[in-house]
Amino acid sequence: MASEIELIDVTKRYPGTGQPAVDSVSMTIPAGEIVVFVGPSGCGKTTTMRMINRLIEPTSGRITIDGEDTLSLDPDRLRRGIGYAIQQAGLFPHLTVGQNVGMVPGLLGWDKTRSSDRVDEMLDLVGLDPGDFRDRYPRQLSGGQQQRVGVARALAADPPVLLMDEPFGAVDPITRGNLQDELMRLQAELRKTIVFVTHDFGEAVKLGDRIAVLGPQSRILQYDTPEQILANPADDTVAGFIGAGASLKQLTLLRVREVELSKAVTASVTDDPADIRAKLTEAGRGFALLLDDRGRPVSWVHARTPGRPTPVGDSVTLQSTLQDALEAILTEGGAAVVTGSRGEYVGLVEIDTVMSTVRRLREEAGA
Repeated sequence: MASEIELIDVTKRYPGTGQPAVDSVSMTIPAGEIVVFVGPSGCGKTTTMRMINRLIEPTSGRITIDGEDTLSLDPDRLRRGIGYAIQQAGLFPHLTVGQNVGMVPGLLGWDKTRSSDRVDEMLDLVGLDPGDFRDRYPRQLSGGQQQRVGVARALAADPPVLLMDEPFGAVDPITRGNLQDELMRLQAELRKTIVFVTHDFGEAVKLGDRIAVLGPQSRILQYDTPEQILANPADDTVAGFIGAGASLKQLTLLRVREVELSKAVTASVTDDPADIRAKLTEAGRGFALLLDDRGRPVSWVHARTPGRPTPVGDSVTLQSTLQDALEAILTEGGAAVVTGSRGEYVGLVEIDTVMSTVRRLREEAGA
């Protein structure tokens, strides 16, 4: 279940400062949507978000969740009902992964069996095998794995609202894209109300149902859907934030699942190279994609050298954007492998498919 959030003339003024950090912000965040706050560093977007769960107390104005004034609630009780994920994952280093994820259910008084089951469910949901990860410590995880645990912890008590402050900002671009895809998959399943802070407009376009482009003191320059902001920026400041190549950015609005996928010749990693060569000859193709026993892509082989596989590089998921696909294609050359929710192979996105989409978007923009 999701909750609507409303900010009404919300202001934050720190003592001894001439101007407020956040000045009279009003907006409605619809239930079940991802709303992204995007703007330059220091504009007040994190302060605005933190006032929702009262990590920062507003100086004036009102914030309501499903019509209930947050100032009327006990702050600890309020925060236990709101998931919170931050850039460095914020995991407690002396606690195991399972203890980190189970912390809020424990604070809420869940019994050990229910809490343990929830930990396993959440780890599985974010793509981490509970048997492998439950008893590890944060220092034993990669940056991307830590961020997944952070999201699992934020979702553990099934909160209707999730606040995410630059949660993927500290990882490499490939991991960041994978985590974005994972969040979109989770949101399609869970339909939470998510407030997401970023300084990356591309990330905002990819993730947001709506985007709030913020200026100094969190002044709302434009609050609309990504499509509308890209097509009709409110002013020159917003247009400058979008930057050049708006038609290319529109590839971020389209998902891999929305275009026609082509099919590779596939074989098992255990197949005899001679059988793979025969299969390719029959199909008139030069390359085959080798899959493991769970149908996940492992490597490519060429018809001339079927015994010398080359590992599959960057892949994309059905949740990925066409811009992600284009970047993977340019890295890999020719086509990007597409995987499903469990990492299984589902098809290929070819460069011709992406380029024809770019041409169509340009034609539509010029129409």
